[in-house]
Amino acid sequence: MKKLVLVFCTIWLLSCSNNPVPKPDNLLDEEIMTNILFDIAILQATDGSMPLKLSEEHINSTTYIYKKYAIDSLTFYQNQRYYAADVKQYKKMYQEVLDRLNEEKDAANSIMPPGKEKIK
Repeated sequence: MKKLVLVFCTIWLLSCSNNPVPKPDNLLDEEIMTNILFDIAILQATDGSMPLKLSEEHINSTTYIYKKYAIDSLTFYQNQRYYAADVKQYKKMYQEVLDRLNEEKDAANSIMPPGKEKIK
């Protein structure tokens, strides 16, 4: 019975903390992490709509992100995990990414020649 109470108390204490995932040693600023998520979204969209374009340009998405932001895979993983553990903050970050993607789409559509199909 004492073990059960101890387990329950431990779970309760952990669930009360703001972020149960430990803060990474190399914590990236929220703005930088949002920029990384934006770049990943662009790279994934490019890979999905023009699968050969990245390979023709010799661009590896993962390597590109690591070099651009001077991080390694562990830093990215730890930060991704840390920010994802706070659902409200992560949702806000992704909303910023969506807003930026919509701004880019609107800018691209505004320079689209007449008669060309607009980006949806």
